[in-house]
Amino acid sequence: MPDAIFDHPLLAPVYDAFDGDRDDLAAYLAIARELNAWTVLDVGCGTGSLAILLAERGHPVVGVDPAEASLDVARSKDPTGKVRWLRGDATALPAVGADLATMTGNVAQVFRTDADWAQALRGIHGALRPGGHLVFETRRPERRAWQEWSDAAPVSRDVPGVGPVEQRLEVTDVDLPFVSFRHTYRFLADGVVVTSDSTLRFRSRDEVESSLATNGYRVLDVRDAPDRPGREFVFVAQRSS
Repeated sequence: MPDAIFDHPLLAPVYDAFDGDRDDLAAYLAIARELNAWTVLDVGCGTGSLAILLAERGHPVVGVDPAEASLDVARSKDPTGKVRWLRGDATALPAVGADLATMTGNVAQVFRTDADWAQALRGIHGALRPGGHLVFETRRPERRAWQEWSDAAPVSRDVPGVGPVEQRLEVTDVDLPFVSFRHTYRFLADGVVVTSDSTLRFRSRDEVESSLATNGYRVLDVRDAPDRPGREFVFVAQRSS
């Protein structure tokens, strides 16, 4: 089940307001050009930020996400239907013969068990053409990002059509490799409060590389995220079987 932050009817429409300017997506656009990728599958597309940028550049794009509320937001930003939006998860993807599959943000870390992660990798494998590429990011465990989250101050945004909203972030449990946290949203116009609990798994570089090799990929490169140097791994892998 998707976390409430993505699938609650009050939270999905305000997600983009708190998600920043998405400088991280420029790296994915550049990698698509570098790999001469045409058809792109955006796994865990959320509210569609990357999928729409790719479609605006002429790419045929399929955006897949299990959260219907997030897909509703994505569709609202794509009135001409340039992107094919599908509700689903990485374990049951259509065989679109994609040149490139992407997982931005924390998508790769939501698969908590080894079995779930392997199923996701195999599902993406089946959706890629032979020789197609998978590109995704994951936070470096040694950077201990959750310590910064613990110190985060509340953030307020005036969301068009909604009004002022305050977001608070609280780390609720650290039991490595798992970190759990809670977002609390207060809608100041009417006092409604909605919470969303999430858990991410922090995998080491060796763990990720091993899992890719086991599930039919060859790792071509492991890079820094240009906008967050030293904080994340960006894996560039190729379907090898």
